[in-house]
Amino acid sequence: MIGVHFSGTGNTKHCVEEFVKHFDGENTVISIEAPNVTEILDKHELIILGYPIYYSNTPKIVRDFIAKNKNLFKRKKLFIIATMGLFSGDGAGCSARLLRKCGAEIVGGLHIKMPDCPGDVKALKKSLAANKEIIKKADVKIKLSADKLKSGNPTQDGLNMFYHIAGLFGQRLWFYGKTTTYKNKPNVDTGKCIGCGRCADLCPMRNINIIDNKAVSGNKCTMCYRCFSHCPAKALTIQGKEVYEQCLFENYQ
Repeated sequence: MIGVHFSGTGNTKHCVEEFVKHFDGENTVISIEAPNVTEILDKHELIILGYPIYYSNTPKIVRDFIAKNKNLFKRKKLFIIATMGLFSGDGAGCSARLLRKCGAEIVGGLHIKMPDCPGDVKALKKSLAANKEIIKKADVKIKLSADKLKSGNPTQDGLNMFYHIAGLFGQRLWFYGKTTTYKNKPNVDTGKCIGCGRCADLCPMRNINIIDNKAVSGNKCTMCYRCFSHCPAKALTIQGKEVYEQCLFENYQ
């Protein structure tokens, strides 16, 4: 088995790593951005797929990855891990429906609450102690779910009709436009930007360029908050207008 993830701030990467470690004692995990990812996935029958949830939907970059590599998933077994700041509805189910169309077998799903990542939106911000407690509870839930998969009774978070209705009417129906396409973001405060290029290097979409020593954004942002959370000058925002907290998994350790 192997774990594969898309992770903006490190939350999902941690969850997939913990699940794989508890399942088989290894740390065989790779990003969907790795240049040899399809070659490696093709060698494994069971794949643990992890990604964050945006407005009860799978990130566009993950949906595109599945569509581009649909033949890869034929006859594969997939267990899906969806991470969220508060609510996901059918977070695992969104990609499960796509993967089934590719001929994959969905063996289970797991929803994990992690520290909220949109650091320019104040609503779900918590203290360091509270975020550490969230991660502690998440690690316990991950271990229990990995044990259930090993015993042949995998968790089924996000995979039935109740979850589907909850995700649809809870968020996705009202915010569908926020996740169907890539965005003309991030927003760059040129007065703060120091032109270091870190955002451009980290962007999974190659959506940011440095021009005249300033970051310039394009129209293909997947809202992962990677650039936002790593900017040393706090010059970027995505959904909000202020930097309240730069949210990185390592900050909670």
